This record gives sequence, C-alpha cells and structure tokens, in this order.
Amino acid sequence: MRQWIIAFGLALLVQSPASAAEFNADAINAANFTGKLPSENKLSPLAVKVQVLLDRAHFSPGEIDGLFGDNVEKALQAFAEANSLPSAKVLTPEICAKLQAASGDPVTSEYVLTDKDVKGPYIEKLPVKMEDMKSLKKLDYSSAKEALAERFHMSQDLLAELNPKQKFDHAGDRITIVNLPHDKPAKVTRIEVDKTRQTVKAFAKDGALLAFYPASVGSEEKPTPSGMLKVTSVQANPTYRYDPKYKFKGVESTKPFTIESGPNNPVGTMWIGLSQAGYGIHGTSDPSSVSKTDSHGCVRLTNWDVTRLGESVKKGVEVTFVDGKQAAK
Repeated sequence: MRQWIIAFGLALLVQSPASAAEFNADAINAANFTGKLPSENKLSPLAVKVQVLLDRAHFSPGEIDGLFGDNVEKALQAFAEANSLPSAKVLTPEICAKLQAASGDPVTSEYVLTDKDVKGPYIEKLPVKMEDMKSLKKLDYSSAKEALAERFHMSQDLLAELNPKQKFDHAGDRITIVNLPHDKPAKVTRIEVDKTRQTVKAFAKDGALLAFYPASVGSEEKPTPSGMLKVTSVQANPTYRYDPKYKFKGVESTKPFTIESGPNNPVGTMWIGLSQAGYGIHGTSDPSSVSKTDSHGCVRLTNWDVTRLGESVKKGVEVTFVDGKQAAK
C-alpha cells in the first residue's frame, strides 16, 4: 500500500509541471477572472487576455508579456476612470466585464510566416553603444522573432512560450499570435503627459479620451519640460542625430553623429517633435523598458504606440505636461 501511494505521488509530480502545459492559446481564450490575481512574476493566460483587451480598447498595457505588472495596472486604472468604474490599480469583476463586453473576438489567432518574415533583412547584432550604431546603413530588427513580437505588440518571451518548437525560420509555418485589430487612429487634438504617473493620454476635440499609453518621461538628470508645448513635426522612420551638448551617459564622442533609421534606432519608428528644441515623443528599441527606466528628457513609448499616436496628430496639437493631481480625468 505504501509503495502504491509513493508511486501515485510520483505520477502526480510528473503529470503536473504546473502551468506550463496549461499556458496555450486555448487557455488564454478561456481565461476568466475569479476574483484572485495570479502572481506578478508568473506567466498567466488571464494576464495575456486582459492585456489584449486593453490594447484593443486603446488603453495600452505596453508590451503584452503575460504578466500583471505596473503598466497593466496603469492601463486598468485609466480604463476604470474613463468608464466611471470604481478606480483601482487591479482587475475587478466590473472592469473585466466591461473589457470583455467591448470585444468578443478570440484573443489569439494563427499567423502563417511569409518569406519576408523569415528573410528580413535583419542585422546580426545590435550594437550597445550609440557610437557603434553610426556605421550601420539601417537599424533593422535583429531577428524574425523580434520583428514578429513587435508587430503583434508581444514580448519575445511570450511569443516563444506560445510557440515552443518554433525557430521562426521557415515560411509557411503556422504560429500563435495575439489577435489585435488594425482600426484607423482617431484624430487627436490634445495630448497630456503625466510626469509623475509616467503616462500619456490623447484626447479628441470634444474632450473624449481616445487613447492611453504608459511612457518613460525624463529623469532627474534630464528632466522633461513643464507647461504646454505644441507638436511641430511628425516624422516616421526618423534618423537620430546625437549632439555632444546632450552629454548622455556612456556616449564619449565629442563630435555630432547621425544614426540611420529603423526600429532599433534610439528614437524608434516615429518622432513627434515638440516646440522646445531637442524634445519630442518617440519610440524605443526596447519596449520592455517603457515606464520602467528613465529617458533622456523626451517622452518614450513603445514603437507601436508612438506610431499610432503619430498617425493621429498634426502640427499645432497641444502637448501639456502635468504632475499627478493636475492630470485631467
């Protein structure tokens, strides 16, 4: 009898490698909120579902990574405020119901890899130092996995987790991705940057909140401007010109230099220039860092968020910088 109990116990251990077997497309689509949030440090089907639903509602959680982190909390709080729901940093049954009511499509879908996905072009290795980037003709993605993850607003780790046997190197292969619509951006007439909360809000002419984004907003060394500025330019796929006057840490060059365009350019895929020289809203080569690391004074969003924002604004749009309690609701 004792031997049977031991054998049964060992069988349970072998058959339950925790959530690994349960983390798949079916689990994500079927995920429901039961009143208890999973661990912040553990991949969760529910977290993926909530992140996708927030993204669809234009309350960006930043990078969709399957974790309940700070950016998800920020987006949930903004969504609750915008929908006159009890405001909280965490998911509630009311917030969950509202999110699901707005979008009934499956959270994941299949995607077939194309020749372009597989072949790129890609750069072999992204230089760490800015000075070493200036010799490259274009700051492309470094791999198909990076390019696909960014296209579908996902972390590379999540993309790999959902496709454990994939090397993303064979055209015709089917992979699992999150299902995001490609609706046309609405016209933005005012932008609000909250320096304390590290967030960006985009408003319509009638004051309606059109979109919300987590952001990296300045630092003690290089603070972001205050007050009201205006958009002076919108440039897709910008080059980046470094001026020694910036005195960025880790950059030793005493002469100006230019880095060519591309998603791994220091300002990413979009530059929204502001009416204070040298400042703008732009993308980043590292979406996982948004709202978690300092910027050099500018406002940094994920590439997909700043691209959407850039497609929604034009010259003259007001950009107001506020601190926490001054923010509009």
